[in-house]
Amino acid sequence: MDLLELFNIQGTLFLMILVGAVVKKLGIVDENGRRCLTDLCINVIIPSNILKSCLIDMDPSVLHACEILLVVALAIQIVSVVLNKFLYKNYPDAQRKVLQYCTLVSNGGFLGNGVAEGVYGTLGLLYASMYLVPMRIVMWSAGTSYFVAGGTDKKKVVRNILTHPCLVAVYLGMAIMLLHIPLPTLLTSTITGIGNCNTAITMFIIGTILVDVPLPTIVNPTTLWISFLRLVLLPAAAWGLSWVFGLEPVATGVAVLMTGMPAGATAAIFAARYNSDAPFAARCVVLSTLFSMLTIPLWCWVVG
Repeated sequence: MDLLELFNIQGTLFLMILVGAVVKKLGIVDENGRRCLTDLCINVIIPSNILKSCLIDMDPSVLHACEILLVVALAIQIVSVVLNKFLYKNYPDAQRKVLQYCTLVSNGGFLGNGVAEGVYGTLGLLYASMYLVPMRIVMWSAGTSYFVAGGTDKKKVVRNILTHPCLVAVYLGMAIMLLHIPLPTLLTSTITGIGNCNTAITMFIIGTILVDVPLPTIVNPTTLWISFLRLVLLPAAAWGLSWVFGLEPVATGVAVLMTGMPAGATAAIFAARYNSDAPFAARCVVLSTLFSMLTIPLWCWVVG
């Protein structure tokens, strides 16, 4: 893929984000509207998009790549958990929780799926959906434990892992693909139609989040560091692991891109919910998202 095509994809995503920022600024979409869009996206649109990616003929090489992707994704999560034990000891408690969560959890579900599909097509979307499985599991276990004193309820963690709409879509999609279950055209058309809304709606939501954070307040050594870790160091580690495991080029590109997504927007949501430093979390999310507009095309170019 040449640089012009990469910047066209990134430019399209940026304009979608800009539209979201403008309509939020004009009051066309308020806080309740954003919350409704987010719920719609997580519970309907993204799961449909994941199912859409599974409506392809399963090839043994694709299955093998998915297996290795899961290993690489799990390794990155383990590395992140280990880093969290050492990197943030000297930070205030409220900021330490945010930084630990941002190290573990990216915005791959919102931003990553759209980028992977735009760059690598349906196969890229399938790989991205698989790559996110370990992160979602860690998000609902170790991730939430950073904010909740005394850890999380194990039954609740298991329930979240088993019933999260995006993970359920992965389970169903893999079953459809592996067992070659035929679906009626009416159903596949519906799934595809809803799933095709994913990129536009998720970029739109990101825009409504970014516009609420004053830009002059977001740049400081800590937010710069977490952005560098998320956007440069972790994807570099994913690239190295992909090479070690002999991952094929498209799957390698997806692994690097999904690891190099900005800090997860849920960091600000959890920080607000559990009385941590929500403004600081929002700054981490916003700055890493803005920098990702540069680093994502660069990583696409590097990994080919």
